[in-house]
Amino acid sequence: MTPDTIGIDDLPIRDELRGKSPYGAPQLDVPVRLNTNENPYPLPEPLVERIAERVREAARTLNRYPDRDAVELRSELAAYLTRTTGYEVGRANVWAANGSNEVIQQLLQTFAGPGRLAIGFEPSYSMHGLISRGTGTGWISGPRNDDFTIDVASAAHAIERHCPDVVFITSPNNPTGTAVEAETVVTLYEAAQAARPSLVVVDEAYVEFSHRPSLLPLIEGRPNLVVSRTMSKAFGAAGLRLGYLAAHRAVVDAVQLVRLPYHLSAITQATALAALEHTDTLLGYVEQLKAERDRLVAELRATGYEVTESDANFVQFGRFEDAHAVWQRILDRGVLVRDNGVPGWLRVTAGTPEENDAFLDAVRALKKEQSS
Repeated sequence: MTPDTIGIDDLPIRDELRGKSPYGAPQLDVPVRLNTNENPYPLPEPLVERIAERVREAARTLNRYPDRDAVELRSELAAYLTRTTGYEVGRANVWAANGSNEVIQQLLQTFAGPGRLAIGFEPSYSMHGLISRGTGTGWISGPRNDDFTIDVASAAHAIERHCPDVVFITSPNNPTGTAVEAETVVTLYEAAQAARPSLVVVDEAYVEFSHRPSLLPLIEGRPNLVVSRTMSKAFGAAGLRLGYLAAHRAVVDAVQLVRLPYHLSAITQATALAALEHTDTLLGYVEQLKAERDRLVAELRATGYEVTESDANFVQFGRFEDAHAVWQRILDRGVLVRDNGVPGWLRVTAGTPEENDAFLDAVRALKKEQSS
């Protein structure tokens, strides 16, 4: 073996990481990119200017560490949640980190880890399993129905059987777009508390795009229930990397046992605060994307494709004998969608009307080819 031939598995890495691939989607230079569930609309100029102002203010004290507890940011996030859900939460109920992935990592570091288990219902957000393995947590893949909803009875049985320390419920679910009923969360929460008890995490990364209300009010009287959110999607701030959670204040206190010192930079906090000042404008873009998402669903079905019900800013469509081959044929027409590895299905992000038109033209052309 020479230095040039050494690979990851030749290194003394942990056994549970061997043979695994890092998370990521193709970043290809094509005219239309609809594969990563980004908000396609750039931030409005008044917000860009406000970010510059806040960052300029923060830059004057970059010789000092940032606010370790992100007090102002957490207060504004709590106000946003209260205003948009109707359920009152305070700063003590909110925690923020570098993207919802760091929120998930901190929860697993606190409540899971070596010798403990986490369960999710797949197909779902693959980072739940990846971060679980990264924290030394055992991972269990729970069941879903053929329509990608959670099989409640089977899921509750799996929780009772395995007694996981952390349960992940994603609503709307990525990559399928399906939302979860409040009754499902309550049933699985009760099963989880009877089994160990354990932490239940409701991942609401796409909830602003949903037809259904947030599940946030369910944290009332349920100290082991956590709702995680992100500013990457609805706020159009994927490059910001800001995620947050809402839960009982004891959960917020607990995750601070594992947080890195001064984990949120002053620049991140300043930028997020500026974005929160422009919530109404940004949520206006969300309404446009919801309309485009619904248009994609209708047009795909009219063209003859099968489509999963979607409450997110993306649509899962199929079914294909060889999904990756179809993905390539769409790419050949200048449109990049996502092959998530769900057999027979692909996923497309709702883009601008022009981007969506290009996608629909591509899939209509494929249908014509298949029928000729």
